[in-house]
Amino acid sequence: MNTNDEYSVTVVDSLDDVPEMDWQALAGENPFVSYGFLRLLQSSGCVVPETGWHPRFVLAHRGNELVAAAPCYLKTHSRGEFVFDQPWARAFAEYGVRYYPKLVVSAPFTPVQGPRLLARDAEARSILAQAIRQLCDASDLSSVHALFIDSRDRHALIEAGFNVREGVQFHWRNEGYRSMDDFLAALTRDKRKKLRQDSKYVADAGIRFQWLEGAELLGQHLEFFYACYSNTYAEHGSAPYLTLDFFKRAHKEQVLDIVLMLASRDDQPVACALSVRGGDVLYGRYWGAMEFIKGLHFEACYTQSVAYCIQNNIALFEGGAQGEHKMARGFMPVKTFSAHYIADTRFAAAIDGFLRRETQAIDGYIGELEQGSPFRGN
Repeated sequence: MNTNDEYSVTVVDSLDDVPEMDWQALAGENPFVSYGFLRLLQSSGCVVPETGWHPRFVLAHRGNELVAAAPCYLKTHSRGEFVFDQPWARAFAEYGVRYYPKLVVSAPFTPVQGPRLLARDAEARSILAQAIRQLCDASDLSSVHALFIDSRDRHALIEAGFNVREGVQFHWRNEGYRSMDDFLAALTRDKRKKLRQDSKYVADAGIRFQWLEGAELLGQHLEFFYACYSNTYAEHGSAPYLTLDFFKRAHKEQVLDIVLMLASRDDQPVACALSVRGGDVLYGRYWGAMEFIKGLHFEACYTQSVAYCIQNNIALFEGGAQGEHKMARGFMPVKTFSAHYIADTRFAAAIDGFLRRETQAIDGYIGELEQGSPFRGN
């Protein structure tokens, strides 16, 4: 595939065909587009054709140098994306038009905003965006969906003819808090009372927490986590996306810097929340429990994670997809972005109109949320 005389673009179906150092030179510090993370997803059987994910890594070279790369996947469903396009698929089906397979540019199963067009410079990023659109057209695919993109990707994809879609997440920022009491003092009285009340419910139930990471995090802890993780999916009538082998190898091979908030009663584990540390950010990823205890979900997933961030001087905690309830615990709304190219011009026009209306609604929604800030003086 050629998009420019100076560049050559190729597509490979495995990172085994890409030197790790070359990929990492483009990927930077974001753990969810790292060579190790993406390769492990494939080698552990999580992101393979059998699960509806067909890897198609798009690579751009300038001479012999890899100057841009994107984790792309042919998808035969829309699961594991967290940007919901199922109504679009139904609309295609109603008109007898094939929606799947489609192409996604994604960190699979990971609603974390960051780079998706990994590039040496703006020109290479632009070449990559154009190449991905050309791949869609040449392969007779319905569409391309670049998920949870950063601002540089957004500009390149808009120039390549993509439409942008907005979403909302809720993030906690460390404003230099010296302790949990310092953070709680920044909240309004009712929010502060609510957090303390939730913590009391959990403490009165005899629950104690450990933050396990590094050498303290053992295989037995990950096995208990996985039982909780699987139980969460089972309660919603679905199967987990990731395997126990993935989590064990991610920790052992230091692919991810895992932090496990383990909740125990009488030295018996009852629940846990798994987060990933990346640079100055903690990413909340998964939660599960073996029994219901009032307030435990919020304490394990949010309060304990905030306390960990304060103690370890971490600037930002991203608590995962959605969750307006997080505002009561000191989280504030943040826009997220995806970019979409629809090959069929008829559907492209309709979806563009939908996205314009949706953006107006998102802007209004965030405005309303910000008026209900949990912080004093806001």
